[in-house]
Amino acid sequence: MNYWLIKTEPEEWSWKQQVKCGDKGAEWSGVRNYQAAKNLKDMKIGDRCFFYHTGKEKKIIGIAQIIKEHFLDKTDKNRKFVAVIVKALYPLKREVSLQDIKKNKDFADFSLVKQSRLSVMKVDLKHWKKICKMGNV
Repeated sequence: MNYWLIKTEPEEWSWKQQVKCGDKGAEWSGVRNYQAAKNLKDMKIGDRCFFYHTGKEKKIIGIAQIIKEHFLDKTDKNRKFVAVIVKALYPLKREVSLQDIKKNKDFADFSLVKQSRLSVMKVDLKHWKKICKMGNV
Protein backbone atom coordinates (compact mmCIF):
# COMPACT_ATOMS: atom_id res chain seq x y z
CA MET A 1 0.00 0.00 0.00
CA ASN A 2 1.13 3.54 -0.78
CA TYR A 3 0.23 6.74 0.99
CA TRP A 4 -0.67 10.12 -0.47
CA LEU A 5 -1.87 13.59 0.35
CA ILE A 6 -4.58 15.17 -1.80
CA LYS A 7 -5.40 18.87 -1.53
CA THR A 8 -8.64 20.69 -2.11
CA GLU A 9 -10.05 24.14 -1.54
CA PRO A 10 -12.89 23.48 0.93
CA GLU A 11 -15.07 26.03 -0.91
CA GLU A 12 -14.76 23.89 -4.06
CA TRP A 13 -14.80 20.38 -2.54
CA SER A 14 -14.87 19.79 1.20
CA TRP A 15 -14.43 16.81 3.49
CA LYS A 16 -18.16 16.99 4.27
CA GLN A 17 -19.00 16.71 0.57
CA GLN A 18 -16.59 13.79 0.22
CA VAL A 19 -18.20 12.00 3.16
CA LYS A 20 -21.69 12.51 1.66
CA CYS A 21 -20.59 10.51 -1.41
CA GLY A 22 -20.41 7.41 0.77
CA ASP A 23 -19.09 4.12 -0.55
CA LYS A 24 -19.35 5.16 -4.20
CA GLY A 25 -16.73 7.87 -3.60
CA ALA A 26 -16.11 10.84 -5.88
CA GLU A 27 -13.90 11.65 -8.83
CA TRP A 28 -10.69 13.44 -7.95
CA SER A 29 -10.40 15.46 -11.14
CA GLY A 30 -9.19 18.82 -12.38
CA VAL A 31 -5.51 18.20 -11.65
CA ARG A 32 -3.46 20.02 -14.32
CA ASN A 33 0.07 19.78 -12.95
CA TYR A 34 2.13 17.05 -14.63
CA GLN A 35 3.88 15.91 -11.44
CA ALA A 36 0.57 15.71 -9.55
CA ALA A 37 -1.00 13.88 -12.52
CA LYS A 38 1.85 11.36 -12.47
CA ASN A 39 1.09 10.77 -8.80
CA LEU A 40 -2.57 10.10 -9.68
CA LYS A 41 -1.39 7.54 -12.25
CA ASP A 42 0.72 5.83 -9.58
CA MET A 43 -2.20 5.40 -7.18
CA LYS A 44 -3.58 1.89 -6.70
CA ILE A 45 -6.85 0.61 -5.30
CA GLY A 46 -6.57 0.47 -1.51
CA ASP A 47 -3.96 3.23 -1.23
CA ARG A 48 -4.68 5.70 1.58
CA CYS A 49 -4.71 9.49 1.30
CA PHE A 50 -4.66 12.35 3.72
CA PHE A 51 -7.49 14.72 2.77
CA TYR A 52 -6.08 18.25 3.07
CA HIS A 53 -8.04 21.51 3.10
CA THR A 54 -5.87 24.18 1.55
CA GLY A 55 -6.56 27.92 1.26
CA LYS A 56 -7.34 29.61 4.56
CA GLU A 57 -7.52 26.37 6.56
CA LYS A 58 -4.27 24.57 5.62
CA LYS A 59 -4.89 21.37 7.57
CA ILE A 60 -5.31 17.62 7.19
CA ILE A 61 -8.94 16.78 7.91
CA GLY A 62 -9.34 13.07 7.28
CA ILE A 63 -8.24 9.85 5.62
CA ALA A 64 -9.57 8.64 2.29
CA GLN A 65 -8.94 5.61 0.09
CA ILE A 66 -8.46 5.09 -3.63
CA ILE A 67 -11.31 2.89 -4.91
CA LYS A 68 -10.71 3.25 -8.67
CA GLU A 69 -7.38 3.72 -10.42
CA HIS A 70 -6.72 6.43 -12.98
CA PHE A 71 -8.88 7.04 -16.03
CA LEU A 72 -9.22 9.97 -18.43
CA ASP A 73 -10.39 13.09 -16.65
CA LYS A 74 -13.74 14.07 -18.18
CA THR A 75 -13.07 17.73 -17.33
CA ASP A 76 -9.94 17.80 -19.54
CA LYS A 77 -10.90 18.71 -23.12
CA ASN A 78 -7.34 17.95 -24.30
CA ARG A 79 -7.51 14.39 -22.93
CA LYS A 80 -4.04 14.57 -21.32
CA PHE A 81 -4.91 14.34 -17.64
CA VAL A 82 -6.43 11.65 -15.43
CA ALA A 83 -8.72 11.31 -12.42
CA VAL A 84 -9.18 8.66 -9.73
CA ILE A 85 -12.12 7.77 -7.48
CA VAL A 86 -11.63 8.55 -3.79
CA LYS A 87 -13.78 7.42 -0.86
CA ALA A 88 -13.75 9.07 2.57
CA LEU A 89 -12.83 6.62 5.33
CA TYR A 90 -12.79 8.63 8.58
CA PRO A 91 -11.90 12.05 9.96
CA LEU A 92 -8.84 12.65 12.06
CA LYS A 93 -9.76 12.93 15.72
CA ARG A 94 -7.53 15.99 15.83
CA GLU A 95 -6.98 17.94 12.61
CA VAL A 96 -3.30 18.47 11.81
CA SER A 97 -2.41 21.95 10.58
CA LEU A 98 0.40 22.87 8.23
CA GLN A 99 1.69 25.08 11.05
CA ASP A 100 1.93 22.05 13.38
CA ILE A 101 3.79 20.11 10.69
CA LYS A 102 6.24 22.94 10.00
CA LYS A 103 7.02 23.26 13.72
CA ASN A 104 8.24 19.64 13.83
CA LYS A 105 11.81 19.14 12.58
CA ASP A 106 10.95 15.57 11.53
CA PHE A 107 9.00 17.09 8.62
CA ALA A 108 11.81 19.20 7.13
CA ASP A 109 11.96 16.85 4.12
CA PHE A 110 8.18 16.34 3.85
CA SER A 111 6.68 17.18 0.45
CA LEU A 112 3.97 19.37 1.98
CA VAL A 113 6.73 21.58 3.39
CA LYS A 114 9.13 21.39 0.42
CA GLN A 115 6.61 21.52 -2.46
CA SER A 116 3.68 23.27 -0.87
CA ARG A 117 1.92 24.05 -4.16
CA LEU A 118 1.73 20.44 -5.37
CA SER A 119 -1.89 19.21 -5.13
CA VAL A 120 -1.25 15.45 -5.08
CA MET A 121 1.87 14.15 -3.34
CA LYS A 122 3.32 10.90 -2.10
CA VAL A 123 3.70 10.46 1.66
CA ASP A 124 6.30 8.06 3.00
CA LEU A 125 5.39 5.64 5.77
CA LYS A 126 7.45 7.51 8.39
CA HIS A 127 5.53 10.75 7.80
CA TRP A 128 2.21 8.92 7.48
CA LYS A 129 2.62 7.34 10.92
CA LYS A 130 3.70 10.62 12.54
CA ILE A 131 0.74 12.52 11.13
CA CYS A 132 -1.66 9.75 12.16
CA LYS A 133 -0.23 9.97 15.69
CA MET A 134 -0.60 13.77 15.67
CA GLY A 135 -4.19 13.30 14.47
CA ASN A 136 -4.95 10.75 17.22
CA VAL A 137 -5.74 7.90 14.81
